[in-house]
Parts: sequence; structure tokens; C-alpha cells
Amino acid sequence: MKRLFKSVHLYYFQVWLGLFFTSLYPVIYYFSRHPVKFHAMNRMRWIFSYLSSLFSGFLFRFTYEKKLDWSKTYIICANHTSNLDITAIILLAKRNYVFFGKEELLDNFVTGIYFRTIDIPVNRESKISAFRAFKKAEEKLKDGKTVVIFPEGMISEHYPPVLQPFKNGPFRLAIEQGVQILPVTICNNWNLMWDDGKRYGTRPGICDICVHAPIDTASLTTDDADELKNKVYDIIYNQLDSYQKKIQ
Repeated sequence: MKRLFKSVHLYYFQVWLGLFFTSLYPVIYYFSRHPVKFHAMNRMRWIFSYLSSLFSGFLFRFTYEKKLDWSKTYIICANHTSNLDITAIILLAKRNYVFFGKEELLDNFVTGIYFRTIDIPVNRESKISAFRAFKKAEEKLKDGKTVVIFPEGMISEHYPPVLQPFKNGPFRLAIEQGVQILPVTICNNWNLMWDDGKRYGTRPGICDICVHAPIDTASLTTDDADELKNKVYDIIYNQLDSYQKKIQ
């Protein structure tokens, strides 16, 4: 019975997501035309993400270690196990931002128009594609746009999730561009929707998100990239561990 409920709820969520996205698509398409209107497209993304989540019973609870200055540019680094992680970042970000993600998202009904216009697709199996994608991310940062990167580079097959090793790219990029890293721990989205929900279904609930204090990179060199990567990894790992102990 529980499995049936989760399967029905996944379908229910997908219907709401499709309904709100389709309703807003003409406006999104208009804003995607040249020149692309970043703020308006991200605003539309916030609206359909918020409404589809709300109507499906997904609520997001953000805890901040420090009040954020959204006039600054960040590289947001978060752990990743669920499509709800994307919604969490969309609801978190308060200024122009772009996602850095796998090129398969170009073919997705919802994400396709964004990855063909403002977001950055990458073929993770191609070094040339990765190089070009990071050059685009560099351009976005120089233009004052926040870049969202999931540094694990993948969603693990391990269930329950285990935090995967981080890639170096986001941390070298932050140091080279002199922007702050914003670590974000997504505590329990996997328990409400693992990956895309197909294997385990979904269920309504509260998604707990911890937004950590930004880490300044102004005094760092590229030689410090590994140390910065390890620091962010430890922050997220320890928060996940603390959260699991608290709810047990």
C-alpha cells in the first residue's frame, strides 16, 4: 500500500509540474528569445517550481548559518541525490543564476529550454565539452551571475545515499575568478524523492536545507583548490551526519 501511494504521488507531482510549466511556457519562450532575459526566466522557473512543489506537498525549510548578501556572486555547491535538489536551489537563489549540469537535460521537457538558453550543459565524458562548459561558467561569473554546480558530478547508485568525492573544477573556478563558494547541504530530499522518483516513488514532506556561511577565495591560489574542495566536502558531510543523528 505504501509503495502504491508513492507511485501515485509521483504521478500526481509530475502532473502538477507539467501543468504549471505548460501554462507558463509561452511566457518563458518569449523571455528566452534574443536577447535572453535572465531575471524573467529565473522568475518563471521559481513560480512553476514553487507551485508544483506546494500543490504536491513538498515544503522547503531553509536554515542559514549566516545572512547572505545576494548582491554578491557565488558558486553554489550542494550535494545531489534528488530532482528536488534543483527545486531547492531555485527557491534559494535570490538573483540571476545558472545551473551547470549534464547535457541530457537538454532533452528534458522542463529543463530543455533553460539548458538551450541560460544554463550550461556538459558532457561529463568529454574533456573538450567540460573545458568549454567551464569557460562558459567563467563568462557567467564575470557577468555577475551565480553558478550552481553539484560537485559530486553524479547521483550515486547507493541507496541510502553516500556523499561522493567532489570534482576539482568548481573550486579551481572559484579561486580563479575570486568568487565565494556557498556550500549547501540538502539533508533529506532523497527520502522524499530518490533521483527522479521512478524506483522508489515520492511522498510529501518537508525538505530540510542548510545554507552554510560563504567561503572567501580572495587570498587563495589554484594550489589551494584541493584544500578548498576538502573543506567544502567536510562541511556538507558533517552536516549530513549531524542531521541523520538528530532524526534517529
